[in-house]
Amino acid sequence: MTSKIDTTCKIFYFQDYKSSPDPIFEISAECLQPSPVPIIIDNGSFQTRAGWACKGDELGAPRLLFKSVAARSRGAARSETQIGNDISNLEPVRWLLKSQFDRNVVVNFEIQELMFDYIFSHLGVVNEGSVEHPIVLTEAPCNPLHSRQMMSELLFECYRVPHVSYGIDGLYSLYYNNTLSDLTPLHTGIVLSSGYHCSHILPVINGRLDAANCKRVNVGGSQAASYLQRLLQLKYPGHLAAVTLSRMEELLHEHSYTATDYHQELEKWRSVEFYEQEVHRMQLPFSAKGLGGVVSVEERQERRTQQLRRLQEINARRREEKLQQDQERLDKLLTVQELLEDGYLEQFHKNLVQLNMDSAEELQSYINKLSLVVEQGRQRLLQKSLCQASEMEQPMDEGDGVTEMDPDFSEENTETEKPVQPVFNMAEYHQLFVGTERLRVSEILFQPSLIGEDQMGMMETLQYVLARYTPEQQEALARNVFLTGGNLQYPGMKERIERELLAMRPFQSHFQVMMASRPAVDAWYGARDWALEHPPGGEGWISRQDYDEKGGEYLSEHCASNVFIPMKIAKPVPRLAEPLLVPITTMTAASPDSVSASPSTVTLAPTQT
Repeated sequence: MTSKIDTTCKIFYFQDYKSSPDPIFEISAECLQPSPVPIIIDNGSFQTRAGWACKGDELGAPRLLFKSVAARSRGAARSETQIGNDISNLEPVRWLLKSQFDRNVVVNFEIQELMFDYIFSHLGVVNEGSVEHPIVLTEAPCNPLHSRQMMSELLFECYRVPHVSYGIDGLYSLYYNNTLSDLTPLHTGIVLSSGYHCSHILPVINGRLDAANCKRVNVGGSQAASYLQRLLQLKYPGHLAAVTLSRMEELLHEHSYTATDYHQELEKWRSVEFYEQEVHRMQLPFSAKGLGGVVSVEERQERRTQQLRRLQEINARRREEKLQQDQERLDKLLTVQELLEDGYLEQFHKNLVQLNMDSAEELQSYINKLSLVVEQGRQRLLQKSLCQASEMEQPMDEGDGVTEMDPDFSEENTETEKPVQPVFNMAEYHQLFVGTERLRVSEILFQPSLIGEDQMGMMETLQYVLARYTPEQQEALARNVFLTGGNLQYPGMKERIERELLAMRPFQSHFQVMMASRPAVDAWYGARDWALEHPPGGEGWISRQDYDEKGGEYLSEHCASNVFIPMKIAKPVPRLAEPLLVPITTMTAASPDSVSASPSTVTLAPTQT
């Protein structure tokens, strides 16, 4: 959690979490005897959780929790790829990050294979060429058959696992929470699940998923983080680099909330007192060097003396350079004048043309003016050198213009040190005032139009799903509305959904909303409990023999799984060879003097080869 230095001021600091590499565990004897224990993998689009299907506080909890990303540059070897917690800071390598997901469906199985390698190696499964433990794996609702086929092929062909079971994370979470509350497992109800990439409405009828009426909303935690990043970058264009996506995810998890009434809550923020009380000031890191704090009179006098000495040196050096240039110019003009005096008229006129002059009188005029300038420059240089010592000894007032240049060089640009700026609070300049953004980012679940998505919000979609059932079924579904998923952990989410259901449902109808005890990890615990109650080989498990006989897209259904819909491939009916009709013209002779042509058709049988 974030820490604050003053409760009334509400100044918070970004934690900037740095992940540490996961340890490599040694496999316990309990996971091998009397038979290999199943490995539970919650393959989430934001975070992957993996562990053993065991009871107890140590082995019964997820052993690995890491982000589902891999940092792999193009052409890099497998050994150079960093997975999950091996990446201590995501921001420097964010352009290299790759995921196995497209939205919530696994499509990049090369990255998925790297994830499995990471999980098995860190859990201590070191058998070369095979994994002897059954696998319980979560998948997306209504997962495409091609994705399941590729996943089964990867597990059975590459890792040679004995059994695999697939289930939906939201239904596993419902299964676990119903077990905790001693209710009948997976009764009729509706599950609202929101993850990193999208949200789902999953109706459950008599303990089984009604896949035909499942709906997906393409709004999740990643869209909320990107929306918050755009809001703060527009608000603070001077801190674009500091408003990173990782910090926005931290703001989402720690500082955002859901308004029960969105428009009424926005009206509250118009009040200055409410704003000062509820705004969160996020302190960005900054360097305290060169802030120009309190400077004493002696230090200020010393700085001004150094500035004056530096300016005088610059003026003297430029004065000498200018005097030297004028002297060289004068010597050149005198050389041309000597040509005239010596009688070299042809060379004299050529040099006049080069000097862009017309006559000897104009040359003499330039020589007189330049001689005067050189003489004045020498006298000024001498006077400056004599007066420099006396000027350095005199004390300077604060109003003295130490940045004034010599009049001869006032038009030229010089690098001067800026005067001391007024003291101001640099820490406050590096603060982000997070006000209405705290509730605006979670509102996109209910109003996707805020981020430009042309689709219904989660509650509108829920109303559409309920409308597809009879009134009796609607009543049964609304009595058990279950919320799960990491993107529904905002404070006030349950109250907001209850208010929306109150406005949606008929008068005097009943509904109940229940939040998962741990929305982010309950899916893993539900899969663990299901594996403990259903040993491998029974209902819900796919064996290697089933894979060989029925194909990779085959699914063994259970209470928390998808519905198996076999893929029907219509085989093309072979077309019979049709007789070829060729028109042939026959000649009919009517008389020796006249001939008439009448078409007739001849049927050619197909040639047998």
